[in-house]
Amino acid sequence: MLLNKRRIKKAIRSPFGALILTFGYDKFKWVDDEIYLKIMFKYYIGHKLNLKTPSSYNEKLQWIKLYDRNPVYTKYVDKIAVRDFIADTLGKEYLIPLIGVWHDPDEIDFSALPDQFVLKCNHNSGTGMCICKDKSIINPIEIKENLRKGLKEDYFYQGREWPYKNVERKILCEKFMVDESGTELKDYKVMCFNGEPKLIELHMGRFTDHQTQDFYDINWKRTNITQGGISVYGASTTDMPKPDTLDKMLEFSRILSKGIPHVRIDWYSINGKLFFGEMTFFDGSGFDPYDKYEDDLLLGSWINLPKEKQI
Repeated sequence: MLLNKRRIKKAIRSPFGALILTFGYDKFKWVDDEIYLKIMFKYYIGHKLNLKTPSSYNEKLQWIKLYDRNPVYTKYVDKIAVRDFIADTLGKEYLIPLIGVWHDPDEIDFSALPDQFVLKCNHNSGTGMCICKDKSIINPIEIKENLRKGLKEDYFYQGREWPYKNVERKILCEKFMVDESGTELKDYKVMCFNGEPKLIELHMGRFTDHQTQDFYDINWKRTNITQGGISVYGASTTDMPKPDTLDKMLEFSRILSKGIPHVRIDWYSINGKLFFGEMTFFDGSGFDPYDKYEDDLLLGSWINLPKEKQI
């Protein structure tokens, strides 16, 4: 009931945004990027998007979408191409082992895959993903169909995150990994601002109904920052111990984020060893409101936008 009330409230403040979500963003490709972002920003955040003098974190992410179009970002968001960048910059040992790469689901020989693995597309987030913990009970036909849906998805149009627009779409298979818990991978998302780590999102219980999201500072002190927008992840009830790899995680994040106004760099810490996850330029696509607007403004103050627009 509460969720329905939220949807009604959003629909009232942005009817066209509700229309887009009802019929699918892919049906509105013809809408100009700036207009689209203003519509969806009002729907999710609740007030008009200020692109002339953006101040909040979510506003500045929309500005970056439109005006910071560094072509190298396309390589960084490509889950396959970025591996070369990580290997050259940090070393291959920080990459999750790659099992295979394909252009078409029918190329995958499931009999040759290990009993556990992760299949996903390189250009999107979630659609088509398969986390296999037991190959004996999977349905390859269904998995291939989901991967086809993933390959067809034009991820750019969902949030107009332009780096994804020109990624050559492929399928990759990685080794299935768990941390010292033996059951999951905690996701450490280091938020970097102008080359400096400032905040760490900790996601636990990923891909379950009990996923939590907490924010820690770089000294691993838990903050009171929370979000209740798109993600609707709740905060955990206990403080987590500092990962053994935190110092290296922050050091490497500085290296990878150098010269970039804002980027989120994801890591996994497994039995004292660090593994790279991905690079994301638009956390929550800039549509995920903070429960306290002052937190949105705080994070926004950490982003120094380029003086010149790059379109």
